[in-house]
Amino acid sequence: MPQPPLMLPQLTVGRAAESEPMRAACLDVAARLAAVADRWIVVAADPGGRQSMDHPVGGTFLGYGVDVPVTLAPAGPAAAEGAGPVRDDLPLPLLIAGWLRGQAAPRVVVSAELVPPDLPTEDCRRLGTRIAARAAAEASPVALLVVGDGATTHGEKSPGYLDTRAGPFDEAVAAALAAADPAGLLALDPGLGLELNAVGRAPWQVLAGVVEGQRDARGDARDDALSDRTWSGELLYSAAPFGVAYHVALWRRGQRGVQR
Repeated sequence: MPQPPLMLPQLTVGRAAESEPMRAACLDVAARLAAVADRWIVVAADPGGRQSMDHPVGGTFLGYGVDVPVTLAPAGPAAAEGAGPVRDDLPLPLLIAGWLRGQAAPRVVVSAELVPPDLPTEDCRRLGTRIAARAAAEASPVALLVVGDGATTHGEKSPGYLDTRAGPFDEAVAAALAAADPAGLLALDPGLGLELNAVGRAPWQVLAGVVEGQRDARGDARDDALSDRTWSGELLYSAAPFGVAYHVALWRRGQRGVQR
């Protein structure tokens, strides 16, 4: 899902109609993830570079104009460390994940894997494979929440002005997300993604690595249940209402309609 500060209704004064379909789709996905997993691993890009975050923290949208606090874990005795300290520098995608958690999934505990926006495709793939192995070792289900925007260059009034390459780029992203096609995501050009400021490119390619890693990690151990390792995709939203491409999709792993 995308990461615009306009995810918050408090920041959409006068533009709520433009942002509401995107927000509704994101909340729908968050609720569906929460229905199957109380642990989320968030994958996102951050200019600060590579970072793993396993301890619960909080943050606020004050830097974007409104003091809305969020946390990455529930507070109280149900959580081993409570909601954690509040950071004034929590990266935007984690603020978005925390807000979605609070709105639709208050039981969920969030950890994070942050990558630099220019991480090469093969490094993204390898990280995804490691995340898959980590998830496979968990005793309970783990959901992956991939956060990032598409190109910021869809129109002359867009943040990045008009770049005619943005349309084909995000069409390819939407098609790969709709089809649950990791090869389509791995085919995205990192250099072009940087030029279009599509910060979702690296996280999407980590997602592709996770899918490939899960297929490899399962091996022959569960051939009867997962013999074809099929995935299905559902694209809930794909548009560029403010000149920035926002994609919301849900991938499920299973066979013959059985979710896993």
